[in-house]
Amino acid sequence: MKTKLKLLLITFTMFFTGNMYSQMTLTGEIRPRFESRHGYQSPLDSAVSGASFVSQRTRLNFGYKADKFLLGTSIQDVRIWGNVPQLIGADTIGQTFMHEAWGQYWFTPKFSLKAGRQELNYDDQRLLGGVNWKQQARVHDVAVFMYEDTASKFKVHIGAAFNQNGEANTLKKYSVKGNYKEMQYLWINKKISSLSASLIVINNGVQSPITDNKSRFSQTAGTYLEYNKDALFANGRFYYQTSKLYDKTNTSAYMFGVDVNYTLMKKITLGLGIEQMTGQSQTDTTKAYTDVNHAFNPLYGTAHKFNGYMDYYNAGNGHSNVGLTDIYFKAKYKAEKWYVGFDFHQFMAAAKVLDSKATATSGNITAMDSNLGMEIDLELGYNFSKQFSIVAGYSHYLLTQTTSTLKGVTDYKGDSYTGNTANWSYLMLVFKPNFMK
Repeated sequence: MKTKLKLLLITFTMFFTGNMYSQMTLTGEIRPRFESRHGYQSPLDSAVSGASFVSQRTRLNFGYKADKFLLGTSIQDVRIWGNVPQLIGADTIGQTFMHEAWGQYWFTPKFSLKAGRQELNYDDQRLLGGVNWKQQARVHDVAVFMYEDTASKFKVHIGAAFNQNGEANTLKKYSVKGNYKEMQYLWINKKISSLSASLIVINNGVQSPITDNKSRFSQTAGTYLEYNKDALFANGRFYYQTSKLYDKTNTSAYMFGVDVNYTLMKKITLGLGIEQMTGQSQTDTTKAYTDVNHAFNPLYGTAHKFNGYMDYYNAGNGHSNVGLTDIYFKAKYKAEKWYVGFDFHQFMAAAKVLDSKATATSGNITAMDSNLGMEIDLELGYNFSKQFSIVAGYSHYLLTQTTSTLKGVTDYKGDSYTGNTANWSYLMLVFKPNFMK
């Protein structure tokens, strides 16, 4: 036993005092968050009550850097307080999993390969993002070839992924919910002075429900532009989505967005913006129109910071594919240790919404008002230190009948229900220790 202990200590010492050019990092995160939901993501039916709970994300991050090599791992546990007994039984399903586990090797100072389980964060994260607000976040099993020239500020990333349910000796249909079966992408970025310009192309393949060995591919391509100089920050994005499928309706959709922000006295930031994602009209029944899918899919991006904190219109919470127009105003005051933010959103359907009751009464196809209501988001954050901070927020949604119609919430008469209050509040503690300092 003593011999084994000595060997362990020797190995441990060598690991930490070995190559003088190597470097290790060991950090953590504990993030409990209390939420009170009353109409979050969808109007609340009058017959049910809202919910409150505490979720928690716990992470342990280890990094290792040596000559031409970088390794990153992150063990993560996500759970709701009290969802398992205090005395955990042997049959309890584990909720701890590997969030990230990747290695990166530089063949030359500019060219490298990064492969494994990793987050993909590009530009403003509208198409590929880590979704950090979600406790579990988003990761990909992917290999990425990278060319990065720091002198010329030019980058090219080429990524590829291929997913299966598990090991098999015969062909199996891929059935993991919400995942692509295969995906390839190209990202090019060039910075010139205060301007950053990106081009991205994503070939997204999901499992065909008809043929096990086939994937349904769609292509999304576009550009992201960013200008940042002195007190002015502006960005614009445009993406077009298409598909030519042998077993499904073809796609022709787009998304665009523009943001302009200006900072006063280095503390107050004011911003205006507009974003639109095309959708499928519920009133146009012509074959030429219905043979094409006009609803844009933002794929695997971060939605929480874009279309309101109450997450009514992100990719994981559908609204009948009618698209969205979001006009917003944002204000933020940031001091040395604290900040307060205010966001206002005016939402509208980008395509027409069918008024089924009026249509049935009149016999003529009738559209509802495109107004989807307004949302107000307030957030306050305070940094006690680099290791501990607190964030609190309150959001309020002013609903319309069209909002409830798209979400499928009705009263006892079958009419869209709009009389209930929709709000959401949260309080989050963030602990981020650095064990190497």
